[in-house]
Amino acid sequence: MEGDTVNSLAKDVLQLHMAAEQDGGEICTRQSTTGYTQDVQDISTTFKNAASVLDTGQLVKDPYFTLFEAVGALEIMDPKMDSGVLADNETFEDEFDVLREILPGELIGLMDQILCHEMAWHMGHPLSQSLFSSYYIDRLRIGAEHYYEEEDFASNLYNRNLLTNFDASQVQLLLQEAMSFMEEQSNMDDALRRAIITRLTFRQRLLRAMEFDLSPDKAAHIQLWKDCANLLPELRQSQQFGKPVEEAFSVKMQWKIASSMPPRPMVAISSEEAHTFLNNLCRDAADVYHVLDYHGCSNVLNFTYVFQSRKPQPAIYIRCLLQSLIFNDMKVLGKITITKLIYDDLAELVLPADALLDPANGNVEAPHDPRFQMAREMGAFVLRIGDPFLDIFRAICMNRSRTRRMLCHLVLDWETVQLEAENLDVELRKYTGEKPLTEGGPADTEIWSFPLSSWAYYYKLRQMEWIVQLGFELGIYQNDELSPMYWHLSHVAGAKIQHLERIQTFVSRRSEQSMKWSAKRRQDFNRCFSFLEVTLTEASATQWLAISLSKLYTALSPFALLPARPQRLPYSTPELRHELRMRPFMQLSIPKVPSYAESTAATSITFGIERTGGGCSVGGQAYSILDIAEEAAKVARKEWEAFGKLDAEAARCINCEEWWRTSVKDVIRACIICSIAIATMKKGVQKAKGNTLKDFLQAEMPGNGQSYHDFWVVPKLSIR
Repeated sequence: MEGDTVNSLAKDVLQLHMAAEQDGGEICTRQSTTGYTQDVQDISTTFKNAASVLDTGQLVKDPYFTLFEAVGALEIMDPKMDSGVLADNETFEDEFDVLREILPGELIGLMDQILCHEMAWHMGHPLSQSLFSSYYIDRLRIGAEHYYEEEDFASNLYNRNLLTNFDASQVQLLLQEAMSFMEEQSNMDDALRRAIITRLTFRQRLLRAMEFDLSPDKAAHIQLWKDCANLLPELRQSQQFGKPVEEAFSVKMQWKIASSMPPRPMVAISSEEAHTFLNNLCRDAADVYHVLDYHGCSNVLNFTYVFQSRKPQPAIYIRCLLQSLIFNDMKVLGKITITKLIYDDLAELVLPADALLDPANGNVEAPHDPRFQMAREMGAFVLRIGDPFLDIFRAICMNRSRTRRMLCHLVLDWETVQLEAENLDVELRKYTGEKPLTEGGPADTEIWSFPLSSWAYYYKLRQMEWIVQLGFELGIYQNDELSPMYWHLSHVAGAKIQHLERIQTFVSRRSEQSMKWSAKRRQDFNRCFSFLEVTLTEASATQWLAISLSKLYTALSPFALLPARPQRLPYSTPELRHELRMRPFMQLSIPKVPSYAESTAATSITFGIERTGGGCSVGGQAYSILDIAEEAAKVARKEWEAFGKLDAEAARCINCEEWWRTSVKDVIRACIICSIAIATMKKGVQKAKGNTLKDFLQAEMPGNGQSYHDFWVVPKLSIR
């Protein structure tokens, strides 16, 4: 039967290109540019009817319609198909004189138009559709070679030099001269004169703010960006004096550059949209320089992650600026080495006040001295893991989609780092004199600390956690995948808790064995214990909230309350979808990736549900699952509230405390909404009393970005 349908469909499609008149078809004629008349038949209805019976992924191909015929169908001199065709009396270039005199209002309008195009470029639109559409900008171009457009906009200048041979100080001098000239124009309307001077002042300050120094003056840069933001209200107010000069911009400017795409319409954004974006740009630029205050590696990482999580996400210029501030010219934050950054992080997590991290080891020159060997091995280790460690920061500085994609690749590198660190841990025992831990296990079992491997495993787990959480933020998971993915998140958080407790055990043992306590050693151990406690609290809170949401979606799953995926998925099965979601973790040795059977067993109601002709009726297991979800939500809220009460130093969020607290408060709100949803479903279950739950309970899913927190997607339930 299916074969007959496909054969019939193929016949319908084959007939679409035949120039035969059919009943109900609309025949019309048009005069082509070559002079002969063509008969054109409207085949839209026939085509739609034929295509409507196709399954997802199914393809019907006309064997007689080849690539040659497809290319031959592109008609030259047809305005819809030929991007270079000109209408009657139309010239290749518009006649616009950039040297003609213009009115003050036109000058204000031009400056505002160029600002809008500049912000459109910062938003990610190509230069060809924004700044390069201006005749005035075109006159600044020095190079004239063709350059083919790339996929990303960042460096695509079409090989045209925009005054890069001139020093910024020369441009500043011209701006200052222009401002002085305007100050002398006493015969001009004062409002117009002040509007022009304000725009010149803004350009002067913006250029100064964007001048980057390898050792930037933090306070000066912050003030410059704030000064730029302070001028924006005056720019908005004086827009009324501007007169747009539309003829100064043309899509034909794209014909001067070689591109893989035909000319596309200019990007038009409103002045309000441009000023909002520019205000955010100035605000983010002023805030980003706070990363230069070094308070430990974990502070830098938390600042980077929280900063990039802001809504709206910082612009590409700000993200690149943050990367440059973090690491440039072999220096971190412009003042410390990558070795110090990694050593500080190791001391905070696994090796407080340890001989392996003693800077004095590098001064020992005797090869037989253990300190010389420790310095040599640790130097090689830092050299090996320097790039993977900095790649974490680089990945976070990308847009959210690319961050997740990069982490999926990076986590595999950290699997290798962990294995190499484990071998190095064994080698270093010869020089550190470490003794194994035997308490609590069989007499012949020796448990070693593996500090470097433990450090690498911690970062691998953290990346796994981010990958899953970003999947929720980006709306990757379908509604029927929310329960297993939140269950998997709880699985990763549980592995993280076990690992941190293991680290805590060995650090406590070392602190008890230390006979001599200096103030510095005591401070190092206290800082390590503080970090472990805070990280354990966050991991526990994450685990409990993930368990609660997983159980809630599990209880909802049999009742068809949530919008379902399309039923016709010929190339998709639950097993394949599980494999797809677990693919980033399949090659990892630990933690063990749950199988499809394990995931299904943990997130499915397999008994206690009676199916009737009217749908699913509620059994005892669904209600007991809601009890577990309710208790987990209570514990999660308690844990997150305790986490949110930490001070900035303990939470490692110095210089980003406000953003961090806002994020934690949003998670607490998600806990509250989750508890309300669970209680509402319980009421619906009781009200249904064995009848179809869908008749008594209504469920809605929040849209993308509409949740209280992007990582925690909570359904809205209400009683009908």
